[in-house]
Amino acid sequence: MIMKFMAKNGLLLSCCILAGFASFAQKAQITPYHEPYRPQVHFSPKEHWTNDPNGLVYYKGTYHLFFQYYPKATVWGPMHWGHAVSKDLIHWEQLPIALYPDKLGYIFSGSAVIDKDNTSGLGTKDKPAIVAIFTHHDPKGEKAGSAKFQNQSLAYSLDEGLTWIKYKGNPVLKNPGIRDFRDPKVCWYAPGNKWIMTLATKDRITFYSSPDLKKWKKESEFGQMLGAHGGVWECPDLISLKLNGKEYWVLLVSINPGGPNKGSATQYFVGHFDGGKFTPIGSQTKWIDFGPDNYAGVTFGNTGARKVFLGWMSNWLYANQVPTLKWRNAMTIPRQLSLKLMAGDIWLASNPVEELKKIVTKTIKVDAGLLAKDNNIFSVIKQTPAQYRLKFNTRAVKDYSVILSNGSGEKLVIGYEAKNSRYYIDRTKAGQSGFSQNFAAVLYAPRVSLSPTSNFELLVDASSVELFADGGLSNLTSIYFPKKPYTRLSIVNNGMEIEHLQIQPLRSIWQ
Repeated sequence: MIMKFMAKNGLLLSCCILAGFASFAQKAQITPYHEPYRPQVHFSPKEHWTNDPNGLVYYKGTYHLFFQYYPKATVWGPMHWGHAVSKDLIHWEQLPIALYPDKLGYIFSGSAVIDKDNTSGLGTKDKPAIVAIFTHHDPKGEKAGSAKFQNQSLAYSLDEGLTWIKYKGNPVLKNPGIRDFRDPKVCWYAPGNKWIMTLATKDRITFYSSPDLKKWKKESEFGQMLGAHGGVWECPDLISLKLNGKEYWVLLVSINPGGPNKGSATQYFVGHFDGGKFTPIGSQTKWIDFGPDNYAGVTFGNTGARKVFLGWMSNWLYANQVPTLKWRNAMTIPRQLSLKLMAGDIWLASNPVEELKKIVTKTIKVDAGLLAKDNNIFSVIKQTPAQYRLKFNTRAVKDYSVILSNGSGEKLVIGYEAKNSRYYIDRTKAGQSGFSQNFAAVLYAPRVSLSPTSNFELLVDASSVELFADGGLSNLTSIYFPKKPYTRLSIVNNGMEIEHLQIQPLRSIWQ
């Protein structure tokens, strides 16, 4: 690794890093995880189509990721549950398909729980079942015009998720006549000694309860007149988090379309839950990520007080058209959730999990004193690593931008507009966009923090960038498809002091 510092018209910083895209084309012909655009630090299936993460659960030292999967094409089709496992949330091993479509329909989104007290009778207390709760989607019923083509069903595993048995009494929750009746997220509510199902029901959330995962009773509805309603509500999640020792409940709700940057996005509500009814604090619409490419995200079950979120890194506006060949779509980096209090309001923050440090190769630190010498700093890092983490702090928040570019004139610009108090990602010149008229755009996230200082972090992969600003309060996730890999990194500073700048090259999780 060679680093050089030169002063000319401000500061020109160049760094040549041996790890990079030098063998990009050669690798694309050798291994399936080195095709063009293939994420190197995010999960994607070896081949074919994926969308929503499903059944996220932690058990006996293993994280289970199930996901919407179509094993016969790179476009959406009859849904299965794919399956991958990890010991550290970073390195994943793809396993055989867990659930296949059957006479009741496709296997749509849902969740999984550890039935440790054997409330369902499907396992034993010594050998508890992992129970998957999912939506059966009947395509024939949908085509016939029925409003009852989506119902909730169970499957269970007695060998720690390796094989699955569908419950003979399916469906366990029949549709009362609501066309969009799907995506059950189930958790154990200890104060009431019962299971709670959070279900997306068209333009609202409906809560159900059960003593045994088989018999369900409606408790309440939420959200018909609250939050964003530009599209149907989907993929909800209800979790508890503590702030200053006090418990709050957070309700995540994905919506498509109607996101802040068009298409798919996930909003959240902070409030209280009494085992039957969710009561929000305030009525402001809030987003866990303002970017267009973080959708249908939910949290892992059975992780105790720690809440780890994972989203689908795409958007229904173009997910079927993005220019990948053998595989299509990936997951976001796993993110840890926390609550923060600002100006009397409670906000949800999300940041990359600590486990990401495991694949950092060597931290490159840039002297803050050098960066602060001029008000107009133009710094360039030539030959970036293939995937990396960029972090810095700022004082007196003013305009700045970070530019990822290549020798063909393609560039992705990420930055901050002080006048409008917002972060942005500009992918109008980032590469291929002809596959969809909705792709090339400037994407914005308002600055939530009131602090005069800021922290800024980018997680860069082969075809994605995730921005975490102000401690994970203002986030933007975007995918992109340059014709040639980005090999240059520039930072343009218009009067703001940048300090503690670090670049952390990341090892591929597939090596």
